[in-house]
Amino acid sequence: MEAAQLIKLALTASVLLLVFALGLRATFGDATFLFRTLFKPPNRLLRAGVAMFLLVPLAAALIAGALDLPFPVEVALLAFAVSPIPPVLPGKQLKFGGDERHVFGLLVAVSIASVVLVPLAVEILGWVFHRDTHIGAEQVARTIGLSVLVPLLTGLIVAKFAPGFAARIAPWVSRVGTVLLLASLVPILVANWPKVASLVGSGAILAMLGLVVLSIAIGHVLGGPNPADRAVLGIASAMRHPGVALAIGTRNFPEEPLVPAAVLLYLLVAVVGTSVYGILRRRRLADDA
Repeated sequence: MEAAQLIKLALTASVLLLVFALGLRATFGDATFLFRTLFKPPNRLLRAGVAMFLLVPLAAALIAGALDLPFPVEVALLAFAVSPIPPVLPGKQLKFGGDERHVFGLLVAVSIASVVLVPLAVEILGWVFHRDTHIGAEQVARTIGLSVLVPLLTGLIVAKFAPGFAARIAPWVSRVGTVLLLASLVPILVANWPKVASLVGSGAILAMLGLVVLSIAIGHVLGGPNPADRAVLGIASAMRHPGVALAIGTRNFPEEPLVPAAVLLYLLVAVVGTSVYGILRRRRLADDA
């Protein structure tokens, strides 16, 4: 097996293990929480929908239109803005004080809604770019199903019928997944660094940081009265599924070789930006407590 195939296999396994570990810590009640409280104050799911699928894409379109950016950077901004929550995000949200019911419920609800909303958003992007852009609902469903819903459901089932076993193995599954994730991301970053570096100085980092900050602000403001809910939606609004964003970019703009590099650069900026925000929110919550 070639090195590239091993790296891809390790990356896939790491995501599956990390989401499986999250499922081991949750319950079916957590996963369906936002659906069951859809029309109850503070209307978390409605707030999330407006923030993630309306205001953040609008902010991305405004930034892309206002700045003179390389086309791959514009694609990355808009592709990330319409993508769902990444499968490993709940671990970060929980780390920074998020409520488990809100975190897991948001992951499941947004993932399911994205099967319909992402293809629709991509069609709108085609109208913005005056291009023929598409991504099928089946491709989105396959990506989200394999990377989020299947491993999460498996973890939930194990936790339901063997809670003691689930509690014992969850930390180890998470650790193995984290090690595999780092081991696979480092060579990917090294291999793509020349292309990523070529975008530095083009205004890409400023534009991406601006979108991350705006997205966090949108999620924070619409997060509701609970400070922990604000942190959860702030992070979710800015950090999106890189696999879906990459599929949108490479499928619709195969002639642009720098699109994957732009997606990777945005991912790095978003990781740093949401981490700083999360640390500040955790300190604020600790001070309030």
